[in-house]
Amino acid sequence: MRDLASEVRLVASAIGRHLFVVDGSRLYDIDGDAPINDEALADLLDALAPEARRRIDATPLAPPALQTLSLNVAQACNMRCGYCYAGQGKFGGNARLMPIAVARASVDRLITESRPGADLVVGFMGGEPFLHRKLLQDIMPYAENATRASGHTVRFSLTTNATLIEPEDVRLLARHKVQVAVSIDGPKAINDDARPLNGEGSAYDRLRGVLLMFDELGRPRHLSARITVTPRARDLPAILEHVLSLGFDSAGFSPVLVSPDPALAFGEDDFRWFLAGMVECGKCAAQAIAAGRRYPFSNFETAMHEIERGSHRPYPCGAGAAYLSVNAEGALYACHRLVDDPAHRFGDVFKGSDVAARASHLAIRHVDRQTPCRTCWARYLCGGGCYHEVDRRGRPGCDYIRGWLEFCLGAYAELRQAAPEYFRNPDRHFEMD
Repeated sequence: MRDLASEVRLVASAIGRHLFVVDGSRLYDIDGDAPINDEALADLLDALAPEARRRIDATPLAPPALQTLSLNVAQACNMRCGYCYAGQGKFGGNARLMPIAVARASVDRLITESRPGADLVVGFMGGEPFLHRKLLQDIMPYAENATRASGHTVRFSLTTNATLIEPEDVRLLARHKVQVAVSIDGPKAINDDARPLNGEGSAYDRLRGVLLMFDELGRPRHLSARITVTPRARDLPAILEHVLSLGFDSAGFSPVLVSPDPALAFGEDDFRWFLAGMVECGKCAAQAIAAGRRYPFSNFETAMHEIERGSHRPYPCGAGAAYLSVNAEGALYACHRLVDDPAHRFGDVFKGSDVAARASHLAIRHVDRQTPCRTCWARYLCGGGCYHEVDRRGRPGCDYIRGWLEFCLGAYAELRQAAPEYFRNPDRHFEMD
C-alpha cells in the first residue's frame, strides 16, 4: 500500500479542487465536488504516477560539473547586524580580504571543472564586497576574458548592503550587467534598528542615496531586495510595499532562523504570523498579475514559475553540487553560509574540488533520506531546507513551508486560468540566495 499522504495532496482554490502529485510536482484539476476516498485516490495516483515510472527516487545525484562559484571577497563588514550568521560581520574574529590571485584561481577552477560551453556564474559575497572594490574591478574583466577564450559565457551576481557604493561602483555594476541583491529590512526605523553601521550615520539613508545613483548613472542587470525578517518586524505587507516603492526590480522575505542573538531568531509561534503575512503579500501579487500588472514579490513569483516548470528536486539548492563557495584563502565549501565550516569543506581552487566529499554530501542530504522529509508531500518543492539552518537549528518551519506552498498551488491554479500569458512570458532572473 502506497503512503498517500507522502505522494499526493488535495488542494482547494477559488476555482475548484486540484490534485497535486508529488512525483514530478504536477497539478491536476478535479471535476465535481464529490468526496474522494482513499481507494479512489490510490487508483488515481497509480494511473497518474505509477511507482514503476517514478521521475525521482532515492538515488543520490552524482556530483555534476561546476557552474557557479561565489567568492567571499571580503570576510569583513562595515555593519554589525545582530542576526548576522557571520557573527555581526566579524567572521569569528578572523576578518580578512581575498587576494586577487585567489580570485583569479577561482575563475580558472570554475572553467576547468565546468561543462564545455557552459553559462557560468561568478558571485561576489561578504561581509561587504565593496570593502575590496579593487578585486571586483580586476576580476570582472578577467572572468569575461577567460571565459571568452575558453568558449564559455559568464554572468555575475553580487550581494551588498549598498552603504559603501560610489559612482565608479555603480558604473562597474552596470557595465558588467551584474545582478545585485541589496540587503534592506524595511523603512528607515526598522532597517536601522536591525542593520546598524559600525560608525555613525544611517544605513537606510546611505542606501537611498545609492538607489538614486543607480537611476542617474546606470542600473545593473537586475536589482533585487533581500528583506531579512526578525520577530520585531511583523507587518510584512507594509514592509514589502515600502521596499518595492524604492524602485527595486524584485523583493522577497527571508526569516531569521539562526542568529547570535536568540531574540532575533524565529520561534515556533512566529511562523504563524509570518505565514499570514506572506499569504497576504501573495494575494496582492496574484491580484496584480490577474489584472495584467506585475507585482515583483520574488517569493511568490519564484513559486509560480517553479510550479509551472514542474520543479521536483531532492535538494534545497545547488550547494555542494554545481555550486560551491570560496573563502579568502581559496578553500571550497558547500555554500557562502558554510564557509570556514570544516564539515562542509570540499577541496580548494588550486588542487580542485573534492569530488568524493561532494558525493558523500549529496548522498546524505537527499531529501528522501532525511527524516521527517521523506514522508512530506512538499519535499520535492522544498528540498529539505537550507543546510546551514538545518545543521544549526533543525526544521522548525516545516508547517509554515507546507502552508505557503499549499497557498501557492491554489494561487497557481487560479492564475493559470485568469492570466495564462503570465506563464508564457516569465521575467525571470537568477539569484544566489
